[in-house]
Parts: sequence; structure tokens; C-alpha cells
Amino acid sequence: MLLPTLRYQLDVSWSLLALHLDALRDDMCLWEPAPGAWTVRPVDGRWVADLVLPEPDPPPTTTMGWITWHIGWWWTGAHAHTFGARRGEALDMIEHAKTVDWPGSAAGVAAWLTRLRDQWVEALDGLTEADLDRHVAWFDKPLSHVIAWANIELMKNAAEMGQLRLLYTARQR
Repeated sequence: MLLPTLRYQLDVSWSLLALHLDALRDDMCLWEPAPGAWTVRPVDGRWVADLVLPEPDPPPTTTMGWITWHIGWWWTGAHAHTFGARRGEALDMIEHAKTVDWPGSAAGVAAWLTRLRDQWVEALDGLTEADLDRHVAWFDKPLSHVIAWANIELMKNAAEMGQLRLLYTARQR
């Protein structure tokens, strides 16, 4: 039974991210760990993220604001194109990025990402084991792979947040 394992992975990944979201403050979101870091910026009343695809090699460092935007960016796209209104449609990540605004504060980020997590969990809770074999067009893999990727991506982003928190704290001393 794969569904319980995928849910367990999601729960562990989320619990690690939640540790960082609970400690996140507005000033931490925009702190740049190095010159040229990708961040989120206010533009015409919206908070937009720096993004170039494909990413440069090596990619730039990022702010905690950018990482939280990134989570919302991939999760809204993955949900809409896997379970939601855009199910079955191709996912153009660059075009999608233009539609995803950062909430503008640490509290806003925590609420936004919690809503996305709850929406994702609701979709997962409605699945059967047989559903996991369904092909997901935008990912070109079975649904089980989409869910496993989302768990991995969330864990990676939680680790990035943790490292940035350590650096931020060390620099504040």
C-alpha cells in the first residue's frame, strides 16, 4: 500500500517546514544571504519573485521569501494541473510564475502554505491505490510519481529554509 507511505512522507516533510514557518519573521523573509540573491520584490502593488528558467548554473542563492514563494509556485501549479481546474492541461512554469504572488509577510506565507497543504491533503485523501497509476500529462509520469516528487520538493525546500535560518541567526550575533 503506497498511499500511506506517501502521506507519511508528506507529513514528515510538512512538519519540518512548519518548524521554520513558525519561527519566520518578516525581516528574515527578505534577508539576502549573498549579493545577487533571488528574492521577492514589491512591483506595482504585488510581490513578485526573481526567476529565470532554465536556472543559471550555478543558481543564485535565495531568500526565505523566495523559497516560500517557490513552494507556493510549484504547489499551486501541481495541484491545479493534477487535481484542480486545469487537470490534464500542460503546465508552463514560466507563465504560471507570472500569476503567483508572494503574500508579503511571514504570517501571510504561513497561512498561504498551510492552505495549500490542506488542499493537497484533501486531494490525496480522496485517492485510491488504483488512482496512483493514473498518468499525469504535465508530469508525464504516474500520479504516484507526482506525489513523491511533491514530497521530495517540500523536504528540499524545508532543508533550504533551515540552512538559511542558521545563517541568518549566525549573522545576527
